[in-house]
Amino acid sequence: MKRSLLFIAVTWLSFSGFAQELPFVKEPVFQAGEVLKYKLKYGFITAAEGTLQVKESALKFDEKPTFNLVVDGETSGTFDIFYKIRDHYDSYIDKDNLKPYFYQENIREGGYRRHDKARFNQEGKKVVATQGTFNTPNTQTFDLVSAYYFARSLDISRMKIGDYVKLNYFLGDEISQLEIQFVGREVVKTKMGKIRCLKFSPSIKPGRVFRKDSKLYLWITDDGNRVPVKAQVEIIVGAVTMEIKSAEGLKYPLAIVK
Repeated sequence: MKRSLLFIAVTWLSFSGFAQELPFVKEPVFQAGEVLKYKLKYGFITAAEGTLQVKESALKFDEKPTFNLVVDGETSGTFDIFYKIRDHYDSYIDKDNLKPYFYQENIREGGYRRHDKARFNQEGKKVVATQGTFNTPNTQTFDLVSAYYFARSLDISRMKIGDYVKLNYFLGDEISQLEIQFVGREVVKTKMGKIRCLKFSPSIKPGRVFRKDSKLYLWITDDGNRVPVKAQVEIIVGAVTMEIKSAEGLKYPLAIVK
């Protein structure tokens, strides 16, 4: 199963799951019109850029209105010359419970091309995808894009340092699990100023990209938005950092430290 480092980086806030459904706040922490832009750095070099958007959707699934979540990623600079990436992802989620109905990805990486789709039947505990039909462990299973937005709206008000949360997600041809542990609070310097953040450590699988002892850290804003502002991980050769460039259309003020 081929996955780009760029896609892994842009969707680092994907948790994983267990049998019972996870609680989320009374309404989404995001809104239509939100646009987040990130840069992915390999050492000191900007290797790629990513954009995440929330759009109003005219599509309805099971007569329910939806948000269209859009992720675009592409290489930049020297990396774009030697290995061009143009990846596009769409997820359509229920406006109320934030569960996905439909997901598709259009991958263009060098000479590699792929277009996959997945239809989620939450009550039936099934995902019908390009690679086949898959049974899910509960009625709360996500693609990586919808998992990211759902995770932002989780009720984490009672989490203490050392606590963790899980989410189920479907990717390519399997249902997978990850977990993310709450590490603490820090102030992170960004292009938008110093921001109060919650720090997490998501679990990662060693293999083609990550070492067995690699640690991944993620910082999200300690405010109503829960926007990721930074992520950092050691890979087999060197380290990769994701940093936020800009944020538009946020629902709440950012936790800027003055």
